[in-house]
Amino acid sequence: MRKGMRIVLCVALLSSLTFASEQFAMSDADRAMYEELLENNPADMLLAHGSELLEELGGESALAKYLGVSEDALAPYLAGFPRYIVKFKMVVSIDQMLQGMMHDSGQKPYTLKSSEMVNLSSYVKSIANDQQINIDINANEYMKEAYALGKVVFETKRGARGLSCLSCHNQSVIGSILRTQPLPDISAKGNASAATWPAYRMTKSALATLQKRFQGCMNNALLAVIPLGSKEMTALEVYFTEEAKGATIALPGLKR
Repeated sequence: MRKGMRIVLCVALLSSLTFASEQFAMSDADRAMYEELLENNPADMLLAHGSELLEELGGESALAKYLGVSEDALAPYLAGFPRYIVKFKMVVSIDQMLQGMMHDSGQKPYTLKSSEMVNLSSYVKSIANDQQINIDINANEYMKEAYALGKVVFETKRGARGLSCLSCHNQSVIGSILRTQPLPDISAKGNASAATWPAYRMTKSALATLQKRFQGCMNNALLAVIPLGSKEMTALEVYFTEEAKGATIALPGLKR
């Protein structure tokens, strides 16, 4: 794409951003629905299903044993994902870890995009509710590399519009409105988005993981969609989670 055309497209996108105002962020009907769902989040039922799926794998005790930690240490350990797992020889997200657990227990792993895996992994992450995100990107060379790659993915402009994740998540536009939604600050100093995913999306009537949300953003921005569980996608989750380090995990989240 010619430089001039790219500039026009970027200006068009940014001109669609309005300064944060409740009247633009959500309609009265959406706001009423949001307030109702805060009290009765449909995702609670999906996480209950995830709890049943974990019981089929042996429950929290089996999960703790698989991860090599005590049951008392399970919640803070889960608050440190994505993390490098020696037996996998790679940095993995919670759902990828669960795929490994299923495989090692003789079961066919759920695919990352399946509703079963979304429910299971969402419940497992919710075990860490009220814990602070404690990801450690300096734990080893693999985590350092994952963070560095995630930062590159976050900041690299690509696609037909010449946009990056940073285009909509930098200090100059945070709080502005795009597609009727305020653009969030991904850092712990803002609303610590990583601490509230997986979340129930009102517009999709479905529970979604953080990586699935990344894919939705990429699709809307006309970027080539990075596959779930890929090295690049997991690295992006590492970067995003590090930015929210110290935030308190509160799942399931509720998003428009």
